Formats: sequence, structure tokens, C-alpha cells
Amino acid sequence: MYNASEQFAEINKVGYDNAVKLASLSLEKAERLTKLNLQAAKVALEQGVYSANAVAGIKDVQQLVAVRAKLTEAGVQNALGYSRGIYQIASEAQADFSALAEQAFAMYTKGMAAWVEKAAKNAPAGSDVAVTAMKSTVAATTAAFDQFSKATKQVVSFADASMRAASANAANVAKAATTVTKGRKAA
Repeated sequence: MYNASEQFAEINKVGYDNAVKLASLSLEKAERLTKLNLQAAKVALEQGVYSANAVAGIKDVQQLVAVRAKLTEAGVQNALGYSRGIYQIASEAQADFSALAEQAFAMYTKGMAAWVEKAAKNAPAGSDVAVTAMKSTVAATTAAFDQFSKATKQVVSFADASMRAASANAANVAKAATTVTKGRKAA
């Protein structure tokens, strides 16, 4: 005998399990972000102490230019490293959340398709139109989610490429600025 209540209870259990997985992933990423921020604060403090000592020891203009270039390069490198760390955590979180969403939707779609099939077998005579409509709705929803998923992956891929290009460009600009500053010192 077909029991719709049991099937909906199973769908709800899967939803609960996915909510627990989502909470776990969120906490894991928050923990990594907190560790990254603490590490960045530690580096900033160390860099501040180093900078203060370096500035205190300046005796002439050439040393000032050299220290300024060195501190600028170190600051840019620290900022780039921090932004890469943030981006890596965000990128991994997005991938994990997307995988969880795809898995959850696949399970939901499978459950709904099974429910529709069982309901169709137990449907009274003359309900073929309603059953067909339900099957069409499930198929259309699945197709829409697949298109949305593909579009999201394309946007993420584009954002990833843009971020990598911007990071490489920033590193090149920092190196060029340091080279120009060192070139002025030598002149």
C-alpha cells in the first residue's frame, strides 16, 4: 500500500540532514576565516613593529627611499596574500555550498519523481491529465535548475579568472613600483 506520509517524512529527513551539513560547512568556513584574520592581525602587528624600528633608524634620504620601498613592497605583498586567502576561502565555500545544493536538489527531484510515479499508479481513473501535469512540472523544474546551475558555474568561472588576473596585475604593479623606486635611489 502506498503511503504518501512516509515519503514526505523521508523528504523532510533529507532536508534536515542537508540543513545540518550546511550549518557545519558554514561554521568550518567561518573558523578558517577567523584564523586567517588572526594571522593577518599578527602579521600586521609584526610589520608595524618592524616599520617603526626601520623608520627610527633612518639617517639620510637614501635610507628613507630604501625603507619606504621595502615597506611598500611588504605591505602590498601582505595585502595580496590576505586577499588571496579570503578569495580561497570564499571560493571553496561557494563550491561546497553549490555541491550541497546540487546534491539536495537531485535528492529532492528524485524523491518527487518517485512520489509522482507512486501517486500516478494509485491515482483514480481519469486523472491522467493531472498526473501528466505533475510530471511536466517536475521535469520543467529540474531543467530550470540545471540551467541555473550551469549559469552559476559560468559566472563563478569568470569571477575566478577575473580575480586571478587582478591579483597577478596587482603583484606586477607592486613589483614595477618597487623597481621604479629602487631605480630612483640608484640615480
